[in-house]
Formats: sequence, structure tokens, C-alpha cells
Amino acid sequence: MKRYNLLRNLLIIIVISIISSCNDKKVYESVDGIVADAAVSVTSINVENLKDKIDNGEMILLIDVREPNEFNAGYIPGAVNIPRGVLEFKISNEAFWESAMLYMPLTDEEIIVYCKKGKRSILAADVLQKLGYTNITFLEGGWKKWELTYPLMYEKNLDHNSHEDAGEVGGC
Repeated sequence: MKRYNLLRNLLIIIVISIISSCNDKKVYESVDGIVADAAVSVTSINVENLKDKIDNGEMILLIDVREPNEFNAGYIPGAVNIPRGVLEFKISNEAFWESAMLYMPLTDEEIIVYCKKGKRSILAADVLQKLGYTNITFLEGGWKKWELTYPLMYEKNLDHNSHEDAGEVGGC
């Protein structure tokens, strides 16, 4: 009887351990915690180094992850707009790249992402790494830092400064 109780209690402990270890999902109090965790695994570049890469004609893919209305008001020359909310769906969508008259990036290509201040680009860089892209950096300080440092080096899409139909991209 004692042996039976010991085995039963041991089995209960094992089952409880297995069940509790399956629920290791981290819960965050705010988005800042999510960004902080993602920032640990991604690399950054400052605006001066990005400008050097642009000036030297280095082959980089510059992705602005802000919303279209933010992008159209001003963006870094050569940037492609892929909003953070659809990045996962468009980055490997050949039709998207063909419509932009660009080649779809390879997973080892140098990709630099930026947003207004940096938080969305940190999350974007983290997601791209999780999708297998290996040469991803985010721009420290984002568009605001670029605009303050190089106030005359930007482009605008004034003709597209309205809310356009985003089109079907998949997902939610």
C-alpha cells in the first residue's frame, strides 16, 4: 500500500510538472517590455553609418515600416515602404516585389529597417530574423533622427498623401 501511494504521488508530481512546463508563455505589462526583449537579439546602425552606406553605393535594402501616410510625408531616399503590420506577409511575396519593380530579397541580403523613432523597427528586425533573414539591422532613432541629422536629404510622395486601399495581403 505504501508503495502504491508513493508511485501515485510520484506520478501526480510528474504530470503536474509536465503540465506547468507547457505554459511558459511570457506576459508583458506593456509594449515596452516586448520591444526591450526584441532589442536584445537585433543589431542597430546609426544614421551616420547608414548615410555612409548610401553615399558609397552599398547594396542595401532599406525598408520603412511606418504607415503609408507617414512614409509619403517624408522618407529616406531609396526606402521601400512595407508597414510593420504587413511586413511578414509582403517580405517574401514575389507579386509585391514585382509591383515595386524590385527583386525579392534573399535571406542573407543586408536589410535595414526603420520607423519613426525605433520601436516598430526593432520589432520588425526581430520578426525578419525569426523568418530566417540573417543580415538585419534597425536604424537607431529612426526617421526622426535621420530628419534632424540630414534635414535636406529626404524624399516625399505628395501625390499619395491620402488613405489608399491597402489591398489584400493575407493574415488577419
